[in-house]
Order: sequence, then structure tokens, then C-alpha cells
Amino acid sequence: MTSVDAALDTLGVTSSALPAQAYAELDAQGFVALPGVIDPDWLEQIRDRLAQLQEREGRAAAHEVGGGQPGADLLADLINKGEMFERMLREPRVLAAVHHVLGDFRVNSLNARAARPGEGDQHLHSDCGAARADGAFKICNSIWLVDDFTTENGATRVVPGTHRSGRLPAEVMDDVFAPHPDEVLLTAEAGTVIVFNAHVWHGGTRNRTATPRRGLTLSFCRRDEPQQLNQAEYIRPAVYQRLSPAERYLLDV
Repeated sequence: MTSVDAALDTLGVTSSALPAQAYAELDAQGFVALPGVIDPDWLEQIRDRLAQLQEREGRAAAHEVGGGQPGADLLADLINKGEMFERMLREPRVLAAVHHVLGDFRVNSLNARAARPGEGDQHLHSDCGAARADGAFKICNSIWLVDDFTTENGATRVVPGTHRSGRLPAEVMDDVFAPHPDEVLLTAEAGTVIVFNAHVWHGGTRNRTATPRRGLTLSFCRRDEPQQLNQAEYIRPAVYQRLSPAERYLLDV
């Protein structure tokens, strides 16, 4: 495999995987929701495996990416921790959306985040550390909703269009934890995948329910950008053998 276009072609990913409106939303808003990507059986497999991993890894969870974060339980390196996660590498709608945003890309990381009851607040931020207004975007994320994202349980907030603002939240806001007048909550049913340009200002909100709010983040970066997790360093032999050449190319292993 010698190019991302060849890999996507092998996986059956074409621009027709999504309607024109979806690409327009990605361009204008910086995000698009794709309902029903995770079917019910697959969703239960993911939920069961996340519970097993959280129990098994305990305080060592997410050590691969430097550990946890305030108000949330994290898991990392999920590509290596279950075949139900490997399946995420070949979802045509997600890959088509990411290709539209980044062009030449590879997997950045696959992590899980569960906002704890009463916690989960995040400041508005960009995942890229620098603003872009020229369309040369570095990172595109996909949030895979393991639970419903609601107004009460810590759904991600985003400020539409800020991926093209050329500014970062701290440059224009006195308090980056405060609500932004233009922010929207990404609420949707479990099984939905929300693809968003990681230059869009975003952050988690407080989980005001009694149960954790779970989501997976499959992140992608431009191929010339460093990965959050060096996939070639971490890939397990059994996983490598199961993956197709196209999937290995997307992981850059």
C-alpha cells in the first residue's frame, strides 16, 4: 500500500459514502453527526469490553498516553485491546469524512473517555495547539457514542466555524471554562459517530447524572504530523496479522 487513496479504495471508501450536505457541514460548522454507525450488537460488545478493561487496568489505565485526566476515566491503545475496536478502522462514512478534512492521513490514537458523575468539565480548546485559517488542518477526531449524549450527562460542546477563525479560545475569552454565546451541545443517540475538525473549539461539559457518560475518540492526523500514540511501537503481532494491508497503512504500521 503506497497511498491513503489506495488504502481507502481497497476499503471501498469513496466520496459517495456521504451526501454532499455532510461535507458542507464539515466545511462550514467543522463537524457532522453520522447516526446509526454502531449497530446494537457491536455497541454491546464495546460496552462489555470497556467495562472489562476499566476493571482490569484500574489506576494504570491510559498509561500509554500519560494517564487520566481530572473528572474522567480514560482508556488508551484500544486498537490492541479487542477486535470490536479494530472494526472501527474500516467504517466508510467516517473515513470519507476524515479524508475530506485532512487529505493524506493516518490514525492518531484510539482512546475512551467516561465523564464521571458530577464531573467532566473541560475548558474550550483546540486539539492542535495552533489556530488555522488556511484550511491546512492537522487533526480530525471522531467521537463514537457509547452512551446517549444528552444535555445533562456531559455531552461535548463545540463552537461552530471556529476551525477557520485563526484564533484560539484563550485569545478571545476571559474565561475558557465559561459558556460561549455560540456554542452548541453535540447531543445524539448511542451508536452515532460525530466527526469533527479538531481545530474547532470544543470541550466536555459536566455530567449531571448518576452514571458515567462514555465515548470513544478515534483520532486521525495528517500523515506528516506525529501520532499521539506511536502505533508501530505498540501494535501487537496478533492484531497486525488480523489487519488488512489497507488498515495497516492507515495505522502506519
